[in-house]
Amino acid sequence: MQYDGLSDEQLLQRVADHRDGDAFTELYARYARAIYSLVSRVVRDRDAGEDVAQDAFTAVWRAARSYRPERGSAVAWMFTIARNAAVDSARARRPLPIGEPPESPDPAPQPDAEVSQAFDAFRVHTAVDALPAKERDVIALAYFEGLSQSEVADRLELPLGTVKTRTRAALARLAERLGHEQVVHG
Repeated sequence: MQYDGLSDEQLLQRVADHRDGDAFTELYARYARAIYSLVSRVVRDRDAGEDVAQDAFTAVWRAARSYRPERGSAVAWMFTIARNAAVDSARARRPLPIGEPPESPDPAPQPDAEVSQAFDAFRVHTAVDALPAKERDVIALAYFEGLSQSEVADRLELPLGTVKTRTRAALARLAERLGHEQVVHG
């Protein structure tokens, strides 16, 4: 069976129905890095992040039968499990406060906000990676490296009009792909 051609939902259904280790391995290969990145940000410790990511995938294996496609995508379900595992771990690792609480709240983003932002960034990067190479190059230089369209044209040795056309086409594809998903801007 060709697992790389199956959707996340199909893979998760195979794990749920047949305890299919190969389907689970494919899900792990697709999302291990992203889930590790997400939980590491929440627990703020790379070593603990590895443990929490493994715990999250163990929970995915155990709870696969509880996934309901009508409630959302398989990847969102897995990220929710990972987020919950990370938040639980971060809470358990927090030292007990000694003395008086601070007068003002901590300005750092809350774990839920960090998880949401990390997941949104993952979805955007995945959508950009799916663009045709010519459009992907223009978007990467403009939005990830912060170059102006003139600088992009110089770097790629293209006419400015070509850069503008590719940028518009790429943004239209991204809007179409991400338009079905709700991306939180923050």
